[in-house]
Amino acid sequence: MTVHPNGLETDASLHRRIEKLERINAALMSHVERSMDQRGSAYSLFQTAIMLEGRVRTRTEELTGLMHRLERSNEALAAAKEEAETANRSKTRFLAAASHDLLQPVNAARLSISAMADLDVPPEACAIASQVERGLQTIEDLIKTLLDISKLDAGIVRPQLQPVFLPDLLAELTASFKPFAERKGLRLALRCPDLTIISDAVLLQRILQNLVSNAVRYTDAGGIVLAARRRAGGVRVEVTDTGCGIAAEECGLVFDEFFRGGARSNGGEEPGLGLGLSIVRRMAQALDHPLSLASRPGNGTRVSLALPLSAVPAAIATPAPVATRLSGAHVLVVENDASTADALARLLQNWDARVSTFRDLAGVRAAMAAGAARPDILVLDYHLDDGACGLDVAAYLRGRRLDPLPAIVTTADHTAEVETRVAAAGAELVRKPIKPAQLRALLTYMLA
Repeated sequence: MTVHPNGLETDASLHRRIEKLERINAALMSHVERSMDQRGSAYSLFQTAIMLEGRVRTRTEELTGLMHRLERSNEALAAAKEEAETANRSKTRFLAAASHDLLQPVNAARLSISAMADLDVPPEACAIASQVERGLQTIEDLIKTLLDISKLDAGIVRPQLQPVFLPDLLAELTASFKPFAERKGLRLALRCPDLTIISDAVLLQRILQNLVSNAVRYTDAGGIVLAARRRAGGVRVEVTDTGCGIAAEECGLVFDEFFRGGARSNGGEEPGLGLGLSIVRRMAQALDHPLSLASRPGNGTRVSLALPLSAVPAAIATPAPVATRLSGAHVLVVENDASTADALARLLQNWDARVSTFRDLAGVRAAMAAGAARPDILVLDYHLDDGACGLDVAAYLRGRRLDPLPAIVTTADHTAEVETRVAAAGAELVRKPIKPAQLRALLTYMLA
């Protein structure tokens, strides 16, 4: 510091001190400003954190609300699904019961028509009988088809998968449709190498029957080829026709119920019910056999079914019994429907059988107590009045003798429970409406 002779600082010294103080002041101000900035940033961060927390809370509440609504929707969907399944089961039970009642008069009418055809009647009566027979067959097919659709929709059809020798199945199918094809001047060709596939033989036969039937119905010239070929580790069965074909906009609809399309056969055949291909699709889905269709209007249609190959050979089928006359055989019939019982008795008598008819077990007991002749075979209705069962009659009569007593059980009830009980009783099951030729062959076979 420079001091003036009188003891005062010089101007230069004062300027230096002022500059130093200004530097110190600037440093202090900078420190204070930095401190304020840091405090301001912390406050800003605090405010931002509070704002984000509020947003997170809002989003969480929204997500929680959505989750609750989703849970309620899932519960409502589950309840609706259960309600739909319950309704489906109820529909199936109703159709099963209704089909039993509806098929009873159809059964009686068919048996009566068959009995009349065995009589010496004028040709006009035979022609009328044939028309009635066709009408009854249409009614029977419709009832059974509706029941099949209901069962498939309810998921109660359980395919019995096993090795199936394809040439036998396709040959039988071709033989059954060949007369219809030839009547229309059509060729029906079969091409099938020795292949064994895995499927349910009954369901597969139903699928192919519907496909071949449609091909014959809607083909007026040319023919139909039923062919099986190896494809990509499996087998593809194709039904190809030279018929009227299907328009592109209808190809996706032909498997819907009651859809018959715009094309029609000119062969004078009655139009179908529009249910055959719907059954085909459902059965193919149940079997897990992919189904495809290709068609060109005016050129024909090809429907393909993909099947898995089997490494195990199919079992050899037992030959069907040959029908002959039943002269002298005593057939005991238990049937609670009077018209069916009368028609069945007339049919059996036309085959030279002796027939005894009863409505229930009480009538059989009374007849046996009165010394009635022992029967050679039983034909029993499964469902009798007041919840009784025809198998009770078989148990009673078999208990009265040491030798075996063959029994045939007839029913329009297609449930697995009935089939199991009949098999456990050692009886043969015949579905109603009874086909006379089938019944006659079975009677002869069991009495042999």
